[in-house]
Amino acid sequence: MHGTASHRMPRERTQFSPAAMSLVVTGLCLAVFAALVLLRPRLPAAEASLDAILFWDSLMPRAVLALVAGAALGLSGALLQRVLRNPIADASTLGIASGAQLALTAGIGFSPLLIGMAREVVAFAGGIGAVAIVLGLSWRRGLDPVTVALSGMIVTLIASALSVTIILSRGEYAMSIYIWGAGSLSQQDWNGVISLFPRLALGFSAALLLIRPLRMLSLDDSGAKSLGVALHSTRFAVLSLGVWLSASVTAVVGIIGFVGLAAPAAARLLGARTTGQILIASPLTGAALLFVTDALAQLLGPGFSDIAPAGAATALLGGPLLLLLLPRVHSTAAAAAQALSPARRKRPVAALMLLLIALLVLLSAALVIGLGPDGWYLASEQLFIDLLPYRLPRAVTAGGAGAMLAIAGLVMQRVTGNPIASPEVLGVSAGGGAGLTIALFLFAFPSPAVMVVAMSLGALAALIVMMIISARAHFAPERMLLAGIAIGAFSMAIVTMVLAQGDMRGYILLNWLSGSTNRAGALQAWIAVTALVACVTPLLLLGRWVEILSLGKVSAGSLGLSVGGSRLLLAMIAAVMTAIASFLVGPLTLTGLIAPHLARLLGFRQQRHQMLASVLIGASILMVADWLSRIVIYPYQVPVGLFATLIGGPYLIWLLTRKNGASS
Repeated sequence: MHGTASHRMPRERTQFSPAAMSLVVTGLCLAVFAALVLLRPRLPAAEASLDAILFWDSLMPRAVLALVAGAALGLSGALLQRVLRNPIADASTLGIASGAQLALTAGIGFSPLLIGMAREVVAFAGGIGAVAIVLGLSWRRGLDPVTVALSGMIVTLIASALSVTIILSRGEYAMSIYIWGAGSLSQQDWNGVISLFPRLALGFSAALLLIRPLRMLSLDDSGAKSLGVALHSTRFAVLSLGVWLSASVTAVVGIIGFVGLAAPAAARLLGARTTGQILIASPLTGAALLFVTDALAQLLGPGFSDIAPAGAATALLGGPLLLLLLPRVHSTAAAAAQALSPARRKRPVAALMLLLIALLVLLSAALVIGLGPDGWYLASEQLFIDLLPYRLPRAVTAGGAGAMLAIAGLVMQRVTGNPIASPEVLGVSAGGGAGLTIALFLFAFPSPAVMVVAMSLGALAALIVMMIISARAHFAPERMLLAGIAIGAFSMAIVTMVLAQGDMRGYILLNWLSGSTNRAGALQAWIAVTALVACVTPLLLLGRWVEILSLGKVSAGSLGLSVGGSRLLLAMIAAVMTAIASFLVGPLTLTGLIAPHLARLLGFRQQRHQMLASVLIGASILMVADWLSRIVIYPYQVPVGLFATLIGGPYLIWLLTRKNGASS
């Protein structure tokens, strides 16, 4: 394993003391718990027995469970970070939590009796399957930290899309499943503590036995092997232990995001340096972090009800924490993806006409070809007329959204000079979701126009923040990726807070997350076409700006272009297109990444030709994905975003893991 991460620290550091740290953590938790007890609503004196039951069978087990779950997640994060030599590894960034949630959601949805008897086994299977995929995807690059993080993001996207699909298919059970998945610590008895505490004790004992092998693994592979460490078996044992601890927490309380990331970082800040110190300190800091977060969620909520589930509240910390940890992540595998550079196409106009013809053929096929109770059929005459009002708006909506995402991705890639930029990868689509969430908070049931404006503002804010952060690192691909993951995590945490409330606003967000077009009508189709024309036209006129900005800040400035103003204007247009497209088809597509690369692969090099080719390719991708979503599991329908993610995820992994300098 060649991937490493920077852990250099100044020599002058506070001496780590487990006893002192335990006292500090205990004092903090006791102070917060005292406030919780003193400020909680009291029942009348006549209901004293009920008040005592609420205290001993709800408040107390919840407090203890928060400590136990936080400690388990902190220990899990410390183990994963040590074995992978990656300071941003935890159950959230490696896709473990999403894999466990997918397995549990599938079990709850399709076999409720079985899942009740073997939740932990199912969660562990999902988590270990997810981390196996992540490590398999990044093995070629020596488990490089950036590649591992990106692979985890892709696995999380796909697992989340599948989970949402299952949740939507369960109808009346949808929101209850999602509330559990958001990580609620609410308890009615001590069963959760009784279930999880022995697992923490067993896991901590096993971790202590692994201190020496973990210390050896902190060296490079050759050094560890020369000292007698069985690399593969040791790594598998440590990974399995970390996944098991995380999956156990997920099985009991749902997903608790980013505690495993924050706890080891906090332990290092408090002076822990050696492997043993970090394995002791991380459970303590994890317990304190989750306990304090959950207590604050109760104290700040109306009528002492949770302002947000604990999982959603801790996820809000994940994005900012990832941004703080960015300087410590170094990619030894040179994660800068190479742009595809095939030969220039000699007759681009003729090639564009062929792409247009192909798009029209695909549109015709989507309108005519279908799957019914008697198998495949071609709609003709009266059947075609009857189906046209349903199929045409849906296909046009998907095609228009795909075209907008494609050209938005092209603009982002050109403006940042980074071929791996796209609305989905950089967190811009998730930022639009955060804007939509805020609109639902402010207006309860906002109109489509208000939704689009709010999503545009959220997407623009996310894009500007990402560009400011990345500019400090000269738009290095790995920093942009991690910044995008961080912004996306923070934005989706805001969405999750509303989803977990279980009201109608959450159902609106859940349908948006799924990326379904099965309810698209004439209004959505006209929005897609109008927005596409209104946004693409000025971009074609500003093609020279886009071309010059791709040369870099210095070169663009020397040619007389106002870099800041032009970037801001182009970012605004890209954000609006991303917001409208995400409003129509959800955030999980990756079309904005694929289409510009395919346009370059086909030899379109001149700016305007590349824009038009991206538009046609993006429209074709989502139109095909929408058609497949209707027929692949007929008579049921799958969200279009799922198919697009399944296409784009592997492509993104290939793009980042192929050898530098490779061209297609």
